[in-house]
Order: sequence, then C-alpha cells, then structure tokens
Amino acid sequence: MRLFFCITCVLFASCFIYMEYRQKPVPALILKGLASLCFVLYGMENAPRGNPVADKIIVGLALGMIADILLNFRFILKNGKPVFLVGILVFLAGHILYLLAVFPMTPSPLPVILSALIITALLMKWIFSRITAEPAFKIFGIFYIGAIVLLNCTAIANVISSPSVFTGIFAAGAILFLVSDIVLILNTFGKESRFRLRVINLSLYYIGQLLIAASMHWL
Repeated sequence: MRLFFCITCVLFASCFIYMEYRQKPVPALILKGLASLCFVLYGMENAPRGNPVADKIIVGLALGMIADILLNFRFILKNGKPVFLVGILVFLAGHILYLLAVFPMTPSPLPVILSALIITALLMKWIFSRITAEPAFKIFGIFYIGAIVLLNCTAIANVISSPSVFTGIFAAGAILFLVSDIVLILNTFGKESRFRLRVINLSLYYIGQLLIAASMHWL
C-alpha cells in the first residue's frame, strides 16, 4: 500500500497541476485535496505505531493537507485573501508539529536557534526586495519562513549530530519544502507571476512532503 499511495499522490498532483493550468479551479481543488490525502495516508503507512515522533509528523502532514485545500479556495472565492492567510496559519501549525517532532533530537539547541534567526533575517530581506505585499502578508511571511528555516536548521543539525536514514530523508524533505515556499512567495507576490514557477513550487512541495512521510519508515 505504501507504493500505491506514493504513486497515486504523484498522479493526482500531476492532474491537479494540469487542471490549474487549464484554469479549472474546482476540479483542481478536488485533485489537490486527493493528492494531499495520499501523502497523509503514505505517512501513516510508513509510521511505526505508538511512536511519538511519528505521531507529530502525521499530524503535521494532515495540517498540510488542510492548508493545501484552503490555499486553493482563493481561486474560487471572490475575496480569497482571508482564506489564504488562514491556509498559511494552518501550514505554520504543521511546521510547528514537524519541529516539535525533531527539535528534541538536537543536542545543541542554541546554535540552531541563532543560525535560524540570522538566516531568516537575510532571507526575508532578500525576499522583500523582490515582492510587493500588504503588511499583514509580510508579517505572516516573517513568522512562517522563520518557522520553516528553524525546522531546516534543526533537521540539518540532526543529520550532522545523528546521521541516519530518517534524519537524512527528513532533512531533504524539509529543504525542498523551504525552497518550494520561497518560490511560492516570489510567484504570488512578485512583479510577474509565471505558471512555470507554479509548477516548480508544487513539484518541490509534493516531493518534500512525500520525503517527510517516507522518512518515518526508518524511525
């Protein structure tokens, strides 16, 4: 069943991207929800029962699925900004669950936190120089990117301190997730939106979530 859920996730995601390209928002929303449901089920199939780390990651995957659906509602509703912000908040909650799962594994939390603060400041300065967004979106963006940068710094620190298949695959998934979100922000709030960037954003996102779901097999 693990392979089945992985393959169906890729197939649904591909169909969703095509429907979005054809500007069919309702079928795209349904297909996106199905693709995200598949990576949740894939994670559940990989997760060892009763493992607290796996339990938090599964909740994070489920929150990602909910956020995916909310974000695409902005293409259906007349005023999609509020639901977009709610979707970002749900994604943020998912990142926090991932962080709660792996942060206790970090032997030296302080250097990880300091590194995340510095990288977030530099990254947001670069992003803000390339986008135009309302203050509310910028505030959300700082907290959101800050959380996922902290997750990445934690995941990389765990690979260095405790190298394993789990820490390596989880870190790879977290990195792709971060790059995906940066592309999403630039494409959504940049001067010119390109569907090519949308494809890159979504492809990296689904690969990242599948990697995070797959990593639990080696817990």
